[in-house]
Amino acid sequence: MSLADELLADLEEAAEEEEEGGGAEGEEPPIEEVREEPPPPGAESVRSIAKLGDSRAFAEIMEQIEEYISKQPNAAEVLGPVEAAPEYRVIVDANNLTVEIENELNIIHKFIRDKYSKRFPELESLVPNALDYIRTVKELGNSLDKCKNNENVQQILTNATIMVVSVTASTTQGQQLSEQELACIEEACDLALRLSQAKLRIYEYVESRMSFIAPNLSLIVGASTAAKVMGVAGGLTPLSKLPACNVLLLGAQRRSLSGFSSTAALPHTGFVFHSDIVQSLPPDLRRKAARLVAAKCTLAARVDSFHESPDGKVGFELKEEIERKFDKWQEPPPVKQVKPLPAPLDGQRKKRGGRRYRKMKERLGLTEIRKQANRMSFGEIEEDAYQEDLGFSLGHLGKAGSGRVRQTQVNEATKARISKTLQRTLQKQSMVYGGKSTIRDRSSGTASSVAFTPLQGLEIVNPQAAEKKVAEAAQKYFCSRAEFCRVRSERAGVLSTP
Repeated sequence: MSLADELLADLEEAAEEEEEGGGAEGEEPPIEEVREEPPPPGAESVRSIAKLGDSRAFAEIMEQIEEYISKQPNAAEVLGPVEAAPEYRVIVDANNLTVEIENELNIIHKFIRDKYSKRFPELESLVPNALDYIRTVKELGNSLDKCKNNENVQQILTNATIMVVSVTASTTQGQQLSEQELACIEEACDLALRLSQAKLRIYEYVESRMSFIAPNLSLIVGASTAAKVMGVAGGLTPLSKLPACNVLLLGAQRRSLSGFSSTAALPHTGFVFHSDIVQSLPPDLRRKAARLVAAKCTLAARVDSFHESPDGKVGFELKEEIERKFDKWQEPPPVKQVKPLPAPLDGQRKKRGGRRYRKMKERLGLTEIRKQANRMSFGEIEEDAYQEDLGFSLGHLGKAGSGRVRQTQVNEATKARISKTLQRTLQKQSMVYGGKSTIRDRSSGTASSVAFTPLQGLEIVNPQAAEKKVAEAAQKYFCSRAEFCRVRSERAGVLSTP
């Protein structure tokens, strides 16, 4: 017989029982019709979804915790292996119970938020903290005017938040809750507050006992995180045998909260990453800090497993080392000082001297015109050389009283040197052959070959004849290429010239 057949048979039997019950009652109205009516919204109890507070395991653990809290902790009880201590299992169970309580509080918060949104839907965005929201809902209830002058609300919320809540409550579009809905919400609030008190009680107990079981480990990451790490590792002795890279991943598989979690789970992060000492750093340094803390936790766990330092001296030293490194990581970079360039190591180059270098400096030096243009007279208004360039003057060049004529000054040092062959070529080109030319000779345009004489009147003469005779004499005696043709004996003392 399949499962579907069994289900159908059960449904048929239930229907028959209902019919028999209805016939036996006679004229009385059937009770089943009243039960089939849908319950009013909000009438369902929070106990149907939050069952941890009424569980037997929760009550047993809390009874054991209260029993051990009444006793004074004795260090002699943990002389052997930590796993053999009678309180060790209670500490591990209590630590696991805190995780379940946190999940239960998230579920109850969502339940209250859904039910109370009918009365005050804006309160969820104004009070984001889950526990503060539950306490505020319990205090306000149906009357939103209580938030103005209420001492209990002032202990829960800040003055600024109370002012915003009171203003929003006066303009909200919410509706009044029925008595059943309000009673259901108050029951959920009482359950959440009771679980919160139980969680705080467990934290106090774990912190008081971890200082005797693992004092050095508790100093580094805190008693609660130390208890979680020990519980996942299976005890202090197995924890001391794990490498630091594995200690970092303890607790990485976090329990799913079925969509109720408000924090995003990070990959490869465990209890050490979520400890207070790591979370106090900026987000970009947390992974690096978690690796460092995990390494120090491994050393502290090995010390605690052999009961080497019961006063926590080793753990205190390790924590100081961690804090020093944290401070070093967060130090601002040193200010870069602008330093001047150092003196060059190579000395000054040896300048080339000699006649050629001096001649080159003379050719490239300032001319007389440039020197006069650079000189200025103080206390005198200069005249601008160009209308476009204001303030550009010629200095002392061409001024009256300077003793110089405004013309090109020929400097022998900067004058181009001409070879003797080039000089001969230029002289040949300057020689005049043929008729008289006013263009070449640069003479007056009225010059003519016709002359007036007292004897014959008009006479044709050659105006170049006299000039040619003078030029030939000059070429013979005063030419630059003239030289001595022959030299007589020195005893005669007479030199022959061409």
